Amino acid sequence: MTVLKMLNTRKLGEIHGVAKSGKESRVYHGKDSNGGDVAVKIFLTTSAIFKQGRLKYLHGDPRFREIPHDTISLVDQWAVKEFWNLRLARDAGINVPEPLHVENNVLVMKFIGTNGVPAPLLKDVKLQSPNDWYRTIAEMVKKLYTGARLIHGDISEYNIMVPDGYPVLFDFGQAVPTEHPEAQTFLKRDIANLNRYFRNLNVRTLSYRTIIGEKE
Repeated sequence: MTVLKMLNTRKLGEIHGVAKSGKESRVYHGKDSNGGDVAVKIFLTTSAIFKQGRLKYLHGDPRFREIPHDTISLVDQWAVKEFWNLRLARDAGINVPEPLHVENNVLVMKFIGTNGVPAPLLKDVKLQSPNDWYRTIAEMVKKLYTGARLIHGDISEYNIMVPDGYPVLFDFGQAVPTEHPEAQTFLKRDIANLNRYFRNLNVRTLSYRTIIGEKE
């Protein structure tokens, strides 16, 4: 019904097939009212994952003081959270999908890919200069922290797309502000995941403090 409303109000022009499917959402390729490619992310309101593992990313976030108890409202709030996290990251100059519209459990973003095919993930790309890629992504993590005042919370080779030779961070639903009580824990985990992946590519990685710009 939400998608139908978006189509009727021209917030969405067309919706096509599934581009990506996961435990908590499905992403469809679509078109905006001007014919531009968009990604339509529909969060699954029946998914138990929101009750099991996502509440910790909402509790302690000062932007969301009232945490709903029913799953449908919780999923709707998660979609709003991802929309605003993407906007904050984009405003800070970080490569993320541009958020266009959110309504209930449906988030519309600019599509990252070509002809309805999503850009490849970092894990699926053979990097020509792993050291340069590592430095670029590490700088993005730092810029997210210092510029947008956000921690992604789930950085990995599965949440970084590689279109046309540059990285794009995505999946920002779990991202938390630096004021979150577990912010530092999530940031250290992000950097540890990034370092683990690139160490396997024989890259000499940086310490947590070096990446975020603190003195050792």
